[in-house]
Amino acid sequence: MGYCCKKLQQTKTVTLTFKRSELLYDVENYSFVEGDIMETENEHARHQVFDIGQSGNVNRVTRVLNLTHAECVEMLYPYTKEEISDEQEALDDILVAPEEYHIVLTLPEDFSLSTVKLLKHLIHEYLICKVLADWMSITNPSSKANWEEKIMSIRAKIQTSLMSRKGKIKRKLKPF
Repeated sequence: MGYCCKKLQQTKTVTLTFKRSELLYDVENYSFVEGDIMETENEHARHQVFDIGQSGNVNRVTRVLNLTHAECVEMLYPYTKEEISDEQEALDDILVAPEEYHIVLTLPEDFSLSTVKLLKHLIHEYLICKVLADWMSITNPSSKANWEEKIMSIRAKIQTSLMSRKGKIKRKLKPF
């Protein structure tokens, strides 16, 4: 009757913060470029692509950012687990436009800082691309596939960076 005494793994907490103003700035810039290079004489269609950050339209952007932020937290699940409190949770669908989006990661002590920095950049791009894919699906459907391809590529990079850094590599001393 034996049991293994496992050493408790030490953890560190890192918070990734994504400023809404920075996300909107990038979304509006990419959207402007999309509208500018559109091969159409229809100025109204071009105008719709440009207006992603305008009043009314920004509500759609906010909902997509909120959804994508939640998706990112779930994608990073092993490191972002949150306990449900004993008090009853009440959730609604009222539009909330936070100034910042936070992702709190609880990481093993030996987790690489370079991986955390890479995740920060990848998640920022992921948020932007999800918004643009959604907006282009409405205003410029021919461009939507390009943004979805970028989303899939970034998602794969996020998942790969997490899997490749899970633990230390242990090699046997003898080949046989």
